[in-house]
Amino acid sequence: MRTCPITRDQALALLRTYNTESFHLLHALTVESVMRWFAEHQGYAEEADYWAMTGLLHDIDFERYPGEHCRKAPELLRAGGVNEDMIRSICSHGYGLCCDIEPQHEMEKILFAADELTGLIGAAALMRPSRSVMDMEVSSLKKKFKDKKFAAGCSRDVIRTGAEKLGWTLEELFARTLDAMRFSEERVRKEIEALQG
Repeated sequence: MRTCPITRDQALALLRTYNTESFHLLHALTVESVMRWFAEHQGYAEEADYWAMTGLLHDIDFERYPGEHCRKAPELLRAGGVNEDMIRSICSHGYGLCCDIEPQHEMEKILFAADELTGLIGAAALMRPSRSVMDMEVSSLKKKFKDKKFAAGCSRDVIRTGAEKLGWTLEELFARTLDAMRFSEERVRKEIEALQG
């Protein structure tokens, strides 16, 4: 069983040392909650803290060091008390884009796939009258996915590869990630408001 090397408070403080923009903080909190949901629904409930902290810290270096993404992270994470196992998992989400650490564990594969997809879903939610994922359907998300001009920074290739690595269809990945984001949307919204206040 993977145990979390740092507490949630320590991880959040570490994240905020290198991230101040609300966009990046919102993304980190979203991926954290999505990873916790997946841990609990994929049979890894005892590792939920580990999965969640990996999600929270996955982009620790991106705001300040975008040109060194996943290469600067190990240094920042080690200084914050994160162990090598978690560092490897965090860096694997950049496989094929900014590092050569291939996702192996199911958690790493989910992080790889869900990272880009949460960005696409978040962008799609902002276009809805509700500005929420609560009323978003998979069919609507599929249309946004096919529109290459929409949220162009979210790699469709990574999302497809992530689904393949997991042995899931795109529809399965979409549906599960939407469920994860619905489950935590309100809590994430309240926390980001508290961090900004």
